[in-house]
Formats: sequence, structure tokens, C-alpha cells
Amino acid sequence: MMLSNMTERFKYIGSSYLILVEDNKVLLLKRINTGFMDGYYGVPSGHMEGNETAREGGAREIREEIGIEVNPLDFKIVHVMHRKAKDDERIDFFMTADKYTGEIKNCEPNKCDELKWFPLDDLPENIIPYIKEAINNYKNNIFYSEWGWE
Repeated sequence: MMLSNMTERFKYIGSSYLILVEDNKVLLLKRINTGFMDGYYGVPSGHMEGNETAREGGAREIREEIGIEVNPLDFKIVHVMHRKAKDDERIDFFMTADKYTGEIKNCEPNKCDELKWFPLDDLPENIIPYIKEAINNYKNNIFYSEWGWE
């Protein structure tokens, strides 16, 4: 009896995040109606949809969430997190951008009830824990981390 080589390989979920910093403050958005960490602050982010790079997915998500245009080549990846979630594993790409066009606005009021700038050294208590860790790693020039592993 011959075993099949058709075994499906393990898959990661990839996401892109924007750590947008101006005047030593970071832009955070407060989540609502998402089913994940509602009432907590995060950064503009989203899942890659396939057939796009982390920077292309980031540009698309940033446009959809906060209405600004960032050339994917203008993103700088500043932190990568290998994260174990409840039911899956993820690779999270945290990026910064020094330039963009458009005006920052809440383009998804059904998923976000506040956009607010916070000092990098005074993040809110109700921030998603792994986002806080990624921002702190960015501040400390730590490029890679692992989160959620036992």
C-alpha cells in the first residue's frame, strides 16, 4: 500500500500592522464589534489576502481602515512576531512609514470607535497585549519576537 503525498501542509495566517509614529506619538484605534479584543486599542492592521506581499497587504489595509495611501515600497518592516493564537499560528509584520498621502480618518466606524494619538512612552492600559509588546520591541530595536507559546 502506497501512502499519498497529498498531505496538506501546515499554514500560517499572515498580517500586516502599521506603527505610525509622529512627534513621538503612535496612532491607535479602539476596536468595536469585531469579536476580538473589543474595547481595546490596536494599530491599523489586517490579514494578507494571498498573492500580495506583507507591504502590499499593509498598504491595502491602511487605505481601508484609516484612508491614507502608502506606497508599499515606503514601508519599513521594524518587527516580526511569530504568534500562537487560540486556534492557529500567525506571522505578524509590523511596519512604519515616514510618508503618506491623504488625511487620517476612521474609515470603518463599524469596527473602530476611536482613532487617537498616544505618547510612545504612555500607552493606554486597554491596549491589546501583543500590540503593546510589538510597540515596545520597535522602540527597543528588537526585530523578532515570539508570543503566546507555553
